[in-house]
Amino acid sequence: MSKLADSYCHRGGEVPLLGATIPQHFAAIAQAYPDQEAVVSLPQQRRLSYAQLAQEIDRLARGLIGLGYGKGDRLGIWSTNNIEWLLLQMATARIGAVLVNINPAYRTHELEYSLKRSEVQGLFLIPSFRSSDYVAMLGELLPELHGDGTELHGAKLPMLRRVVLYDPARPEQTVRPLPGLTLWQEALAAGAAVSTEQLAAATAALDRDDPINIQYTSGTTGFPKAVVLSHHNLLNNAFFSARAMHFGAQDRLAVPVPFYHCFGMVLANLLCLSVGACEVIACEHFEAEAVLRAIHQERCTAVHGVPTMFIAELEQPNFKQYDLSSLRTGIMAGAPCPPALMKRVIAEMHCTEILIGYGETEASPLTHLTSADDNFQRRTETVGTNLPHQEVKVVETQSGQTLPCGRVGEVCFRGYHLMRGYYGDEAASRKAIDSAGWLHSGDLGTMDGDGYLRITGRLKDMIIRGGENIYPAEIEEFLFTHPKVAQVAVFGVPDAFYGEAVMAWIQLRAGQSASEQEIKDFCQGQIAHFKVPKYVWFVDEFPTTVTGKLQKFRMREIAQAKLAHAGESA
Repeated sequence: MSKLADSYCHRGGEVPLLGATIPQHFAAIAQAYPDQEAVVSLPQQRRLSYAQLAQEIDRLARGLIGLGYGKGDRLGIWSTNNIEWLLLQMATARIGAVLVNINPAYRTHELEYSLKRSEVQGLFLIPSFRSSDYVAMLGELLPELHGDGTELHGAKLPMLRRVVLYDPARPEQTVRPLPGLTLWQEALAAGAAVSTEQLAAATAALDRDDPINIQYTSGTTGFPKAVVLSHHNLLNNAFFSARAMHFGAQDRLAVPVPFYHCFGMVLANLLCLSVGACEVIACEHFEAEAVLRAIHQERCTAVHGVPTMFIAELEQPNFKQYDLSSLRTGIMAGAPCPPALMKRVIAEMHCTEILIGYGETEASPLTHLTSADDNFQRRTETVGTNLPHQEVKVVETQSGQTLPCGRVGEVCFRGYHLMRGYYGDEAASRKAIDSAGWLHSGDLGTMDGDGYLRITGRLKDMIIRGGENIYPAEIEEFLFTHPKVAQVAVFGVPDAFYGEAVMAWIQLRAGQSASEQEIKDFCQGQIAHFKVPKYVWFVDEFPTTVTGKLQKFRMREIAQAKLAHAGESA
């Protein structure tokens, strides 16, 4: 790549963009590799070839049509990783319904917000996982589930017509704990009257630019926004990511990252299915030793993860008992990778071609990836170059002018991979993507003359804890509901293990007193565990500007200094 006068880079590609919808492309892959393993779920002890997977997808797709769902309808999934999650992802794409990903760590407050914001019309969920009783939480939110009948007509969620329950351990023998639930086997049975021709007609009516997925992210600031993504966005991002990894039908990917996140859904599920590779579901929810066991048993050639996952795997007491010599590649993303960690992954996990990825949900998600041919410095200090058929530039944050190479500014993207917008929020969509079609990432970075991007910070006030995006405004809004809280500010402080930890500064109402544990107990069961503040400090006042705006950067500086003095890990 020639030296660039400005921090702007466009990458075409020898291979053109795919013009197919997800089901069209998958049909060709399944036909090419019918007997090859497509997915192995170790927690479920199940294996499906591409022919079997295609058959199961079509069976569920007919069931969805039989239940009355079709193109443009929004179907939510609230579950840990399992084969049924993958089936629903592909079955909704088969008929043109929009899959809405819901974080399995969510509690009732967050679930209600997600279902309302996306106007979800059908919800699929599992009974429970560890301490999360999904049925109980949903029963609390929707009293009508306790009554007879499966067609819902609730006041809180008027768009939600049906809730389908499945047990990953025995999906077609799922037991009904509440009378208002539809069971997985009933959803499948609903497709008995739907012909192959009807299903084919539903797929033929699709366009590659149709919306097919909604994922939640912060957008630029504030509450999670519903990112709308299309067949064209997701399929091409998965396909060109696979090509950048030199990943194909001969590969087997160990997957510890959650499916509800773009990392899992696109860069694991679709990445494998776009090239005929085998996806190995290592665990329902991340367990370091389960990942090592999966690589060892299934002879995986690739593994994904955020840095904290790789650290946990390397620090497993039984690490040396597992043969990881089959590993070659994978993507590490979600947070910066320290050079020392990269060296250990290469040497001890035999993952010589491990790549660093960067992107965001609004970009489907991958925009940049390092190469196995890059020198070690570029593989650890940069996020590589942009993928084919994408544009990237670095601009001055106030004027929007493209900056010269080496100058720090806001990173912007343009291309096939940009979202269709935020569902139901045109104002936020226009703010995120400017009139020239550039998505403003909110991240600060600098680009060199060869197009390598280095991320230096964030404009948006978002916390990244172990790869999880946490939005302070959402936690602040919840903490404001505590009767003793007068004012609150939430922000991130450095953490030795997770990268960042959540801190809350709270000003109590006059005459009130509270403890740190009281605030944490108030959060338990209401917001996801990773959003519960690690630190709760009570203050009499906040540092502010002359106009009264809270200065979180000053709070962060004060907190870091006090924590360092106290010898805390942050």
